[in-house]
Amino acid sequence: MRFQVPQFIEVEDKIFGPFTGKQFVYLAGGGGIAFVLWALLPNFLAILIAAPIVGFTLALAFYKINNRPFIYVLQSAFNYSLRNKLYIWHKQDREPTSKSRMINERESLLQVPKLSQSKLKDIAWSLDIKESMYSNPAQRGNTSPETYGNKLEL
Repeated sequence: MRFQVPQFIEVEDKIFGPFTGKQFVYLAGGGGIAFVLWALLPNFLAILIAAPIVGFTLALAFYKINNRPFIYVLQSAFNYSLRNKLYIWHKQDREPTSKSRMINERESLLQVPKLSQSKLKDIAWSLDIKESMYSNPAQRGNTSPETYGNKLEL
């Protein structure tokens, strides 16, 4: 059996002449509002009020942004305006001025500890003494031979 597979399902069908169903509804609504304004108001005032309405209906019917209908842009703008927003601030590092750079360099020089050769030898010797002092496992805390049994385990 052969089945017919639908193609071009993203394209809306042209129902009313060259217009789709949505386009026809937008244009009919905008045209109807413009006609009512023309009938009820003086001509000059009707044109001033109806011109933005007609422009809006034409945008709804035909204008696309990034190949998406204008109604989706309006929907996204409306949702954005109503929802909570999260503002995140990222501090940008500025280039320090010459005066602040000199102060920072002076402070960094003051913070570096200066060790002489003899102090380094003293520190190394004290570390060696402490290491060799605890090298026997029996001396690490509990010195009773009963806790280790006959053998000493590391």
